[in-house]
Amino acid sequence: MLFNSIEFVIFFIIVTSLYFALEHKYRWFLLLAASCYFYMAFVPVYILILGFTIVIDYYAGILIEQSEGKKRKSWLIVSLIANIGVLAVFKYYNFLNDNLTFLLGQAGKENPVPYLSILLPIGLSFHTFQAMSYTIEVYRGHQKAERNFGIYALYVMFYPQLVAGPIERPQNLLFQFYAKHSFEINRVISGLKLMLWGFFKKLVVADRLATYVDAAYNYPENHSGITLIVATVFFAFQIYCDFSGYSDIAIGAARVMGFDLMKNFNRPYFASSISEFWKRWHISLSTWFKDYLYISLGGNRVAVPRMYFNLFIVFLISGLWHGANWTYVIWGALNGFYLVAAIMRDRFIAKYKLEIPGSKGAAGKSFNILFTFVLICFSWIFFRASNVSDAFLIIRKMASFDGPLYSTYPTMFFCLLSIIMLLAVEAKQEYFKGSFSFMNNRNPVIRYSTYIFLLLMILLMGVFDGGQFIYFQF
Repeated sequence: MLFNSIEFVIFFIIVTSLYFALEHKYRWFLLLAASCYFYMAFVPVYILILGFTIVIDYYAGILIEQSEGKKRKSWLIVSLIANIGVLAVFKYYNFLNDNLTFLLGQAGKENPVPYLSILLPIGLSFHTFQAMSYTIEVYRGHQKAERNFGIYALYVMFYPQLVAGPIERPQNLLFQFYAKHSFEINRVISGLKLMLWGFFKKLVVADRLATYVDAAYNYPENHSGITLIVATVFFAFQIYCDFSGYSDIAIGAARVMGFDLMKNFNRPYFASSISEFWKRWHISLSTWFKDYLYISLGGNRVAVPRMYFNLFIVFLISGLWHGANWTYVIWGALNGFYLVAAIMRDRFIAKYKLEIPGSKGAAGKSFNILFTFVLICFSWIFFRASNVSDAFLIIRKMASFDGPLYSTYPTMFFCLLSIIMLLAVEAKQEYFKGSFSFMNNRNPVIRYSTYIFLLLMILLMGVFDGGQFIYFQF
């Protein structure tokens, strides 16, 4: 069930109404049943995969808590193997098999390993990482093992963030299923406003830009360098609004019922460095890799060369997490290189106390924001391209800077208008936080006029073709 569908709107209204109508002790069961229905709306049989890992991790958590020493660690390994094993089979088996076929082909041999005709379960990487965080936190002693099987299952399957995050930690979410949430009009309005903004991002910005991006990136050989440059910039905003729009809808839907999910995006394209960008982009995943992989590798408590290696490996694995394709691996490696190079530069400047002309003040910050955006856009080429060959073809064409620009007046006008509206709102949030507000204005005329304006923009400029969220494929 897609958020940008009438089915979801009906589902959300019914589930939320029943949630507040029921006694507190029955609410968790309603949410679990609703979450099962929500997930089964995609591919019903895949609920069995979720059920398998939920059972394994539920008992693993209890056994980890009850055990000591090596036995305690063994139960954690069982849990991790179960989760990573499911991810490996459904997401990486055919990718690895393709590469094995290529290597054997170079040696003049055939690959005897069969391919699997399977579909990737929706949001597998997201709920796998959320499940893994539970057993790791129990192992580290930061979370008590959950004894109520239904509550634990709900922690993994909570429908707002089931298929695309935010990836929550157990200590941030589990206790909330026990709390009694009363109907609070201010909280409900706050959640609905966030959902409205999320729908605007998805339908008006992301899906509108997708029409141009898909035309250029799906057939790069047919388009000029200037067209591909524009498409790359458009994709930067498309993927941001697609994913952050989903997060806003998820966080807003949960907030209406009284649940607080972590913030997943914080205006990343206003970042003035690569390091800052990754503190603002997909925050729940970035912190997951930091807490469970980077720190486990030694983090920054090791020698400087090893620290650089740790950072690079984390980004390399992050790229592979996003998809079983070499384009994602290159994307991750490129961002890892960016970050390591930036740290090396900063250490060099600090060591020799260098002063870079024009690096300070508003002009310097503006340049850094633009430079960071250009670097990120370049890496997005590999993220969006269908394959590595297409990615390098796009780069070659962009370097030529040839024309003409592919566009039709309505398409380009609406694409640029949607980006301008987005940047105007985010610039106001970033730099003028205490100034005049529209959605939160005390004047009801201004406030409700803003809601109506956004609804009209969605109805007039939105793309209602049932386009799936990009991150569902991960």
